[in-house]
Amino acid sequence: MDSIMSQVNWQEELLEQLMTDYGQDILQLVYTYVRDNALAEDLTQEIFIKCYRALSNYKGQATLKTWLWRIAINHTKDYLKSWHTRHMTVTEAQQFEHLTDNESVEQMIEQQESQRTVIDAVMKLPIKYRELVYLHYFEEYSLQEMAQILKVNRNTLKTRLRKARMLLSEHLERSFENEFI
Repeated sequence: MDSIMSQVNWQEELLEQLMTDYGQDILQLVYTYVRDNALAEDLTQEIFIKCYRALSNYKGQATLKTWLWRIAINHTKDYLKSWHTRHMTVTEAQQFEHLTDNESVEQMIEQQESQRTVIDAVMKLPIKYRELVYLHYFEEYSLQEMAQILKVNRNTLKTRLRKARMLLSEHLERSFENEFI
């Protein structure tokens, strides 16, 4: 009985540490797939529940972080493939940023528009490119780490990342051209 209780306590402590260390990162990763803050929060909670239930099965073949990312990606992709998702439209929520004393309203608006343009361009990429851009540029993973997380050959990732950059560049060029027309 004591052994079972100590294992439960250990799992709860580990889960709490994982949530503290990676909760925000997982939330941002999920958001890149679903593009809705409330939905991303719900899915992130589900991911950590799934993680807790699977902790006893963790084999240590990858780091806990990589293992958690794999759970998050698979869970989110499963959600996106579900009947509900394919038949319902999800709206994107707006986020508000706070001004610092040194920023003017005009500077804030220009910065938000630039960020929104880049984020919109990233979000319009097909998912296989979008997840790479997110993991590489926002999470700063190496190609080797991404290969482990996504279970895709490193050279394939290099090719996809090159294609993602090209698509992103083309989209941003069109956005900026349209802005000045």
